Amino acid sequence: MEFRSFEKSWGAEILADGSARFRVWAPGQQQITLRLAEQDRVMPAMEDGWFELQISDIAVGSEYNFVLADGTVVPDPASRAQKDSVNGPSLVIDPRQYRWQNTNWQGRPWQESVVYELHIGTFTPEGTFQAAIAKLPLLAELGITQLEVLPVSQFGGNRGWGYDGVLLYAPHAAYGSPDDFKAFIDAAHTHGLSVVLDIVLNHFGPEGNYLPLLAPEFFHQERMTPWGAGIAYDVDAARRYIVEAPLYWLQEYNLDGLRFDAIDQIEDSSSKHALIEIAERIRQEINDRPIHLTTEDCRNVIFLHPRDKQGNAPLFTGEWNDDFHNAVHVFATGETHAYYQDFADVPEKLVARVLTEGFAYQGELSPQSGQRRGVPSASQPPVAFVDFIQNHDQVGNRAQGDRLINLAGSDRTKVLLATLLLSPHIPLLFMGEEYGETNPFLFFTDFHGDLANAVREGRAREFTGHAGHDEEVPDPNAEQTFIRSKLDWDKLQTPSGQAWQALTRELLALRQQYIVPLLADAGGHCGKVLATAPGFIAVSWRLPQGELSLALNIGKTTQRLPEMPGSTIFAWPQQTETLAQHAIVVRLSQGASA
Repeated sequence: MEFRSFEKSWGAEILADGSARFRVWAPGQQQITLRLAEQDRVMPAMEDGWFELQISDIAVGSEYNFVLADGTVVPDPASRAQKDSVNGPSLVIDPRQYRWQNTNWQGRPWQESVVYELHIGTFTPEGTFQAAIAKLPLLAELGITQLEVLPVSQFGGNRGWGYDGVLLYAPHAAYGSPDDFKAFIDAAHTHGLSVVLDIVLNHFGPEGNYLPLLAPEFFHQERMTPWGAGIAYDVDAARRYIVEAPLYWLQEYNLDGLRFDAIDQIEDSSSKHALIEIAERIRQEINDRPIHLTTEDCRNVIFLHPRDKQGNAPLFTGEWNDDFHNAVHVFATGETHAYYQDFADVPEKLVARVLTEGFAYQGELSPQSGQRRGVPSASQPPVAFVDFIQNHDQVGNRAQGDRLINLAGSDRTKVLLATLLLSPHIPLLFMGEEYGETNPFLFFTDFHGDLANAVREGRAREFTGHAGHDEEVPDPNAEQTFIRSKLDWDKLQTPSGQAWQALTRELLALRQQYIVPLLADAGGHCGKVLATAPGFIAVSWRLPQGELSLALNIGKTTQRLPEMPGSTIFAWPQQTETLAQHAIVVRLSQGASA
């Protein structure tokens, strides 16, 4: 297929005859006027609060807005692109005009995934889709197989993480055009990299969200989320807007999957939960390549990630495993503030449990919240868990945006990196981690006036109980905060950067050679804790194709290795029968396991 398009219920659509249909749900308005190329046309009112107008002979790239009865001018909530800001005009886009170059792309299986999380704005000095393309050969050569792009839906200002998007269907104009994002995805596929997009379906940002004016019914005012009134997923028009967005990104942009942000805040009273409908429709409607769907959910649940008898995931593929990060972080740094309180007691046992069973909390009482959290997870296959030792949240949600290497030291971080990349779980690297980046990743925004002051003050208050909260929090709205968060690619050419890159490349090659072949038919209840001590863990997994064992020591006491059958596939800094401080050994006994 040389072009890809998805017909939305909302917004502007170029039809087969070349005309354009403009459609918006606005039950809160008596009249909607389409302002197209500086000409106003009243849109006929349809049933159930919809307004629709079809226009022939329209020029692609034309600017348009919706004008409310009181004269307020708003963008199209389902805009495919903005001229510039969230408050400015939308652009008429014909997705059929982009011709895909890599028409033979068939995707990559989930078990091969080595995820690389990146933020377009700070990934390169330019901070654009086009500039990011130049870095793709480096990542492919390293052994990365999947890019996970932080949200790109248009948000207020030019700078931000992306989680305050308000125009869910429009790539952020500061990063480039829709065709620029498609070119990035096209180039990634040419280099053998799948691309997953982080998508936010639980709220809209504080600037540029005009849906309350158009359709107050889009929200349930009586149900609040951390960001404001909850979305009314049980209202048909709102549900269409939300459910169609994932399908739009997957089909029109040829993406290989989606990461669904904070789904515990998606509360839906419908007979079929919106998330279930989304997953089912994706599985039914996209069959030309593997589609990987992951969730972020602090509840530690598994009902969205079932497996059929063949081991396939009929709904969601995997879960971001914050328990792994939190347990490892306490294990490595000793920090026990805020949410790390839950992992303060014998963290080595929690790390061992996470590696062998999935979640650390499987129904136990959380010391921080005083409530029980999680369900038993050992029945899940190892590939149901996406693990990381750092990511945008865990780095950015520190006052100074500290990366793990700055907190735990280089040697300890190397041991943890090897653990991450050689376990049978799916590993995720945060951009720059592969070469030992030390630049911070801070929280940054581009708001102005009262909103800027509210964000600045709120961010400072938020760090009460967090590491570094006694230090001055960088101003999120200062451009320098954003600039400090950019990767320093010059570090890659330093001796330290080269050594880190060589280690990452070696570990990823070992993963593809030894670990990935074990994963396709790996099932649940395969992990076992062999031994733990302060700073030390040893675990194993009995898989159909062999037994994998891993022992690491970041403590001060040398530890003897338990029985670990098979051949050593990795040892650092050297192979011995004991593990001194800052050491790891991984062994594999190949052949069918009993």
